[in-house]
Order: sequence, then C-alpha cells, then structure tokens
Amino acid sequence: MPSLFRPGSMRALRSASVMVATLAIAGLAAAQGEPGPAAGPVESESFAKTFFVSRATHADGSVGIDIIGSILLWTLLILSVVNVGLIGYLAMMNQRKNIVPAGVVAEVRKLVAAGDFRRALEITGKDESFFSRVIHAGLTQGSHGLSAVIRAAEQTSEVLITTRMRPVEFLYMLGQVSPMMGLLGTVYGIIFAFRVFVSMGGHASPSLLAGGIGTALVATFWGLVVAIPALAGYALLRSKVDALTLEATVAAEEIFGQFRPKSVAAKPVAASSAPPVAAPAKTVPQPTPSI
Repeated sequence: MPSLFRPGSMRALRSASVMVATLAIAGLAAAQGEPGPAAGPVESESFAKTFFVSRATHADGSVGIDIIGSILLWTLLILSVVNVGLIGYLAMMNQRKNIVPAGVVAEVRKLVAAGDFRRALEITGKDESFFSRVIHAGLTQGSHGLSAVIRAAEQTSEVLITTRMRPVEFLYMLGQVSPMMGLLGTVYGIIFAFRVFVSMGGHASPSLLAGGIGTALVATFWGLVVAIPALAGYALLRSKVDALTLEATVAAEEIFGQFRPKSVAAKPVAASSAPPVAAPAKTVPQPTPSI
C-alpha cells in the first residue's frame, strides 16, 4: 500500500501550512491596521456560550448562532457523555468476579479432584462467569472423551472472549473518530473565518474573524475531550480483560488436565545372570603326512 507520508507529500503539506499561516498573519495585520465596522460594547462570554454554542460574526457586524458549528459541538458533547458512561459500564462488567471468581475456581477444582462431576456441573451451570461457562461447556462433553472436552472448552473460550471484547472495541472507535470530527469542526471554522475575511475585501477586523477561529478551537477541544479518555479506557480495559481471561483459561486447563491418563514408567529390563558363553576356539588344520 502506498504511504500517505512520503517525503514529497510531507514537504507539500509543510508548504501549504506555511502559506496558510502567512496569509492568516498578513490578513490579521491588515485587519488591525484598517478601520473595521463600529464595535459595540464588549461583553464577556460565559463558559456555556464559549463551549456549548458556536457563534458567528458576519461581515455586517451582526452576531448569530452558527448552526453547523453548534451541531458539531453538541455531537462531540454527546459522544463525551456516552464515552464516560461506557467506560464505567465496561469497568463494572469486567471485574474479577465476572471472569475468574476465586471461590468458584477453588470449589470446582476440589470437586473435580474428588470425582464429583455432577456437583461441579451444577455450580458452573448457575454461575455466569467466564470461567464457569468454559468449565461447564467442557464437562458436558465428558462422555465423549478428553479431546471433546478440550475442544468444547476452547471453542467456548474463543466465543466468550470475542463477545466480551466487542464493547471494548467501541471505545477504540470513539477514540479514532472523535478527533476527526474535531478536525472537521476546525476546518469548518477556519473556512468560515476566511470567508468573512474575503467578503470584507481583506480588511476585516479581528473581532469578525474570532467567531470562526473560536469554533475551530472549541471543536478541537471537544474532540480531544472524547478521544483521550476513550483511548486510555480502551487500553486499560483490554489489558485487564486479556489478563483475567488468560488466568481463567489456565485454571480451566489445569482442571481438565486431571482427566489425562498417567503415563506408566517403563520397567528396566533385568540383565541375564547366565555367564556369557565363550566362543569356540578355532582349530588349526594339521598337514596330512605323505605316504
């Protein structure tokens, strides 16, 4: 696959960034040196107006609510609430008691060692933990041999791990999508600011450009607010789930290992007590006397 970050592409991106920054600085300098529309009394904006509503200053000096920018901000705000709630829910659902409860593991190990498989089936059938479901799936195939037990346990383990990891993967998706949405708001705000700058013939006051630039920065802020906890929660929860499911799988393998037949050591062959038979001596032929 061709890389998007080739040296030529990176040089082009740096050149474009330098050109945009140069135009923005030149425009702001010209705007500061030219008289703009009459400015009214300066009002300090509250936290809610700054971070929850996108405002746009038009070329005639009127200030209104930017619908598209506000929709982007509220979408990211809703995603941040969903993100925090999902992290809390997944943290509760992936506790040790839901994956490898220590009491159930010890009880099942004791019952299997004693040969009470019926009681072990009852306990694992009532418990909904990852470990119990894997053990229960294996024990139900006990009449078909050890290979069937291992195969059923492995298949159940793979299905349960995949099912448990699907909601955690949603956090990764949030962590990847939300910065892109923030970047979308950033690009939209910059485009809006330059449109105002162009409509004023390149002589717009900084107050007219502040609306679009503010939308760009606030959208970036909310994108990072969603992405940082989402990616951190994804990394922590994935590591926790991997560690606990591995511990449960190892415990299940140890329990099923008791079903393997013990290998019988080969008896050493006793050496023969009979003395070795000496090889017969070779007879040397005698010459026949001549008559």
